[in-house]
Amino acid sequence: MLFLKKIMSIPLVLRISLGLLIGVILGLVLPQATFIAMLGKIFISALKGIAPILVLFLVISSLANAGKNLGARFKTVISLYLISTLIAAVVAVVASFIFPLTVTLSGSVEASAPGKLSEVFGPLLTNMVMNPIQALSTGNYVGILFWAILVGVSVRKFTDEATKSVLCDISNAISVIISWVIQAAPFGILGLSFETVSQNGAGIFYDYGKLIVLLLACMFIQALIMNPVMVAICLKKNPYPLVLKCLRESAITAFFTRSSAANIPINMALCEKLKLDKEFYSVSIPLGATINMDGAAITITIMSLAAAFSSGVHVNIIIALILSVVATLGACGASGVAGGSLLLIPMACSLLGVSQDVAMQMVSIGFIIGIVQDSVETALNSSSDVLITATAEYMQKNKQ
Repeated sequence: MLFLKKIMSIPLVLRISLGLLIGVILGLVLPQATFIAMLGKIFISALKGIAPILVLFLVISSLANAGKNLGARFKTVISLYLISTLIAAVVAVVASFIFPLTVTLSGSVEASAPGKLSEVFGPLLTNMVMNPIQALSTGNYVGILFWAILVGVSVRKFTDEATKSVLCDISNAISVIISWVIQAAPFGILGLSFETVSQNGAGIFYDYGKLIVLLLACMFIQALIMNPVMVAICLKKNPYPLVLKCLRESAITAFFTRSSAANIPINMALCEKLKLDKEFYSVSIPLGATINMDGAAITITIMSLAAAFSSGVHVNIIIALILSVVATLGACGASGVAGGSLLLIPMACSLLGVSQDVAMQMVSIGFIIGIVQDSVETALNSSSDVLITATAEYMQKNKQ
């Protein structure tokens, strides 16, 4: 027990880093020890299993017990989510025109993907009204949020304080369970990093190198320049202590889980550490996992423009800027699961006049490079959820 207490006294970020390092070493030295990967699968399954229930009760409880000043913060956080995603798409457009990339295309690729914007938002609206039990079982966060908001508002208006107190207690109990799961993160990261390296080897980082470099460069520009500038304008102070803390404590786990939804509990814990208002962040963080998609907007834009350049389609800057708006809207419809943005590429390609065969080849390339691209994309998406949530709350406090 004493040894366990000493281990637990080590900062979680350091333990996760050690797990990452050990996993990479084992993946290179003992790639045949596939049982190690089970640690990662169990960790992800635990997060994905508890996250929908966490979101449901946290949102209901938070709205039921919400204070009077919650509305202004929500308007701010939603606006910042959309602005940040739009800026990310514009960064991707500019970078694609400065460094236009082409890839070798061959043969048709058969797959099913949305071809029009309506085909993205049609299912999105349908998912909103999905049976709540089915939404919980399938991890449909749009549906979970929709029903949780309705229930939370109705409980707030039509029930007594005892009912609200019970919901708060349930929410707190689930949060405790989440804290237990998070303590297992170092073992989960060990298993996930082992699986990545043992299955793909170091060579995975060299495939489609130029495309990966452009994607990652845009994501780093968004994370380290554009988002900090936005935060600095909003808060009128140095944004980097907050930015780096969010990247360090949220982006690392999101990189390996490759799921904004699975990283919700991690972000909740970080918001608590930042001493943010629980009734606010317990709604804004799940909302951000659904609509705040900086990395997805970058992926959709760059991959679509690369498809156009590779197939000889001329794209002027006006159409490209329209694409950035489409990418923003489409990114908001991404599901928050691994690879969720890739099947939105044909939607954007349709705007550029690129054939669906070519678009689906870009999707297949996306899955090849996804081991790096999707990991960094999710790290950017998820860490910025906390960054923008904190910014919105600090803005409100500054006004007061």
